[in-house]
Amino acid sequence: MLEKTFDPKTVEPRLYAAWEASGGFAPTDDPAAEPFSIVIPPPNVTGSLHIGHALNNTLQDVLIRFERMRGKAALWLPGTDHAGIATQMVVERQLAQQGNQSRRDLGREAFVAKVWEWKAESGGTIVNQLRRLGASCDWSRERFTLDEGLSAAVRKVFVTLYKEKLIYRDKRLVNWDPHFQTAISDLEVEQREVDGHYWHFAYPLEDGSGEIVVATTRPETMLGDTAVAVHPGDERYKHLIGKCVRLPIVNRPVPIIADEYADPEKGSGAVKITPAHDFNDFMVGKRNNLPMINVFDDFAKVNDNAPVEYRGLDRFAARKKVVEQFEELGLLRGIEKTRHMVPHGDRSGVVVEPYLTDQWYVNAEVLARDAIKAVETDRTVFVPKHWEKTYFEWMRNIQPWCISRQLWWGHRIPAWFGPDGKVFVAETEDEAKRQARELYGRDEPLKQDEDVLDTWFSSALWPFSTLGWPEKTEDLRRFYPTHTLITGFDIIFFWVARMMMQGLHFMGEVPFKRVFINALVRDASGAKMSKSKGNVLDPLELVDDFGADALRFTLTAMSGAARDIKLSRQRIEGYRNFGTKLWNATRFAQMNGCARAEGFDPAQVKGVLNRWIVGETQRTAKVVTEALADCGFDQAADALYKFIWRQFCDWYVELAKPILTGEDKAAKAETQATAAWALDQILLLLHPVMPFLTEELWGQTADLGAARAHTGFLMTAPWPELPDTLVDAGADAEIELLIESISEGRSVRSELNVPPSARPPLLVVEASEAQKKVLSESAPLIARLLRVEEVRFVDAAPEGAIPYVVDGATLALPVAEFIDLAAERARLSKEVASLAADIEKTAKKLGNPDFVARAPEEVVEENRERLAEAETAKAKLEGALSRLTAVA
Repeated sequence: MLEKTFDPKTVEPRLYAAWEASGGFAPTDDPAAEPFSIVIPPPNVTGSLHIGHALNNTLQDVLIRFERMRGKAALWLPGTDHAGIATQMVVERQLAQQGNQSRRDLGREAFVAKVWEWKAESGGTIVNQLRRLGASCDWSRERFTLDEGLSAAVRKVFVTLYKEKLIYRDKRLVNWDPHFQTAISDLEVEQREVDGHYWHFAYPLEDGSGEIVVATTRPETMLGDTAVAVHPGDERYKHLIGKCVRLPIVNRPVPIIADEYADPEKGSGAVKITPAHDFNDFMVGKRNNLPMINVFDDFAKVNDNAPVEYRGLDRFAARKKVVEQFEELGLLRGIEKTRHMVPHGDRSGVVVEPYLTDQWYVNAEVLARDAIKAVETDRTVFVPKHWEKTYFEWMRNIQPWCISRQLWWGHRIPAWFGPDGKVFVAETEDEAKRQARELYGRDEPLKQDEDVLDTWFSSALWPFSTLGWPEKTEDLRRFYPTHTLITGFDIIFFWVARMMMQGLHFMGEVPFKRVFINALVRDASGAKMSKSKGNVLDPLELVDDFGADALRFTLTAMSGAARDIKLSRQRIEGYRNFGTKLWNATRFAQMNGCARAEGFDPAQVKGVLNRWIVGETQRTAKVVTEALADCGFDQAADALYKFIWRQFCDWYVELAKPILTGEDKAAKAETQATAAWALDQILLLLHPVMPFLTEELWGQTADLGAARAHTGFLMTAPWPELPDTLVDAGADAEIELLIESISEGRSVRSELNVPPSARPPLLVVEASEAQKKVLSESAPLIARLLRVEEVRFVDAAPEGAIPYVVDGATLALPVAEFIDLAAERARLSKEVASLAADIEKTAKKLGNPDFVARAPEEVVEENRERLAEAETAKAKLEGALSRLTAVA
């Protein structure tokens, strides 16, 4: 007999250890099995499980468990990312805490050794946390982006692209983090709104005939100005184009150029151009062949390209000094307060500097062509489809990809420089030396490039490097291309697109056939979770409090096509109660002798109740199968919830009680067998979403199914395939009539505040002969479940009886003697009026464009939900009021 309650704390670790030890997470060796593979979006080796990981990995696990049960060779390949800058930061902080050492004090080799030490001891915490969530990855195939196999793949790709002239070295602007002294990707830049100023500076014309005024939020960059731009159509400045201004402080002539970048409607219409310190200015500089003067060093201090008195100053100290000097020179024309977006390094928190440096680049425009075509021709599809627009917009406007980072932890760039600066790109140092010997005619000392590759470079190879490429492995042959990628919308550009480019270029095939973009998890009010707001929900704490299954079902049920999931502890608690409901129903079946009979065939059941539940089981299996196959995770969860809670636990169990306690042995035996069979199907269908609870019930209820092969795990049991012929329309009509008669009667009682102790009769006023037969035969059951005195067949309902219609049959509850009809009408009218006022107020607010534009997104969404809830409640109360009015 089952315990009274399910205890996740003891069951989950026991079951997971047994699953993993069994080898059941590995794909079947059956050569006839259709391959189905997923590669995990590799979490950072520094990471710990957050709620976004929990959502993403739950959906992957639901899908892989589903396909595994469908008999496919299902591989979910796990691994972690070395996370260059994030990992280096962790270890540098540790060094500082331990003895005020820096990585430069240690030197490169010793520092990298320290990082590997940290990785061995603390890295990969998240993979054990994924186990707590129930993730059924094939851990025997776990990979790391810096392991030797993946490193070989990275070197091969770099060298190949270099030979194809798709990787090159160039001097361009990058996002520069002065704290870490490295270029960082756009993804690692966080735009923050800050208080600032527009300083209006006058630049005197070189011929002394006047001045031109420019405005800037970054006065320090004027030290590197190489032009002033005006719009070619701006009549105010046409006569100045081609002339020069004398750049104050620096005292250098700077040309006035015509460029459409200058906006005549903004400020004075004239803009200072600093090509080495602004991305827009860089493009203006390129178009107009302007000099590019870098006035900062790697630490964002002023370098030797500036006047002597500025050299060595921090950029913000230089800002203050520039403003003071302009004021002294009488050239400060105004200061205007503003709030504007300023880029910050997401790891360091410091202001990012657009910085002109020599870096390595990939010609992404060429690689993007095939990747665009693959999505245009549906070789890879996005779910939801609207995310394709995001993909196309970025890919069709793609810029060169800066792949070098000034870090020590990562894949070191396989390039060596000769004494004359000549570069030799090779997979090994020996090969680079051979190339140098061939060029110079002798051995010359070579120095390897100090930089490492952008983390996204190695993760772009993930779908094929993890399968053994560049070796021609059996895994690569069998599991590439992978089938489905499940990931967040925020890395469509940075990861999904780059995997598409590299997969197509090196494998000649898309890396995945489908990309499912999961939602963003927010708090209950719709606000983004953050530690500063104190609204973060820790998935591990939620697993401790409610069990992994409750969290998994919640995330699955809320994972629809919407961009945001509003998560609350109350929702998770509700789905824990759902699991408890199934546990209790299973205990009820055990206590009532339910056991699957030898040779049981659901198509042969005779009892109408059993025919009905068999049909409902088939319908649910069909909906769940189609939904999971199409990544309709929320639809599958919704179908499971409704079937298990409403049809099986509520109605089938209740309606079966008289049969299970009755004298008809044949009906009782059939119902016991049918209940056991239906529970089997429930466990199979629910397993991908709630694996622990279902596996425990499967293992603990062998007495429910003596005929089933109970030698293995539910995890590897075959998925239900139930024919449409199991649906019985006649049984459906009878049981639905019974259910709706009781349900609608309960609604009437509830809406009109009929006391629970009241026992009016249920009157059947009008019904077909078939309906009368059903209601007559089930009268005792209806009386018990609806709490009525009896079921009575009448020609007309008496005054004060509240009518309701079920499938064309008119029923009525005479409740006048139990409630004050006039008082109830007044109460309902008052509540309807109150809701109407609330609806009008909220609708007016949402109809105000200013409110919708300015209010936080979560506040607008909260008002929309309030409006929808109020409209639903109002419609329900109006229905109850109309019933009362009809009997007035």
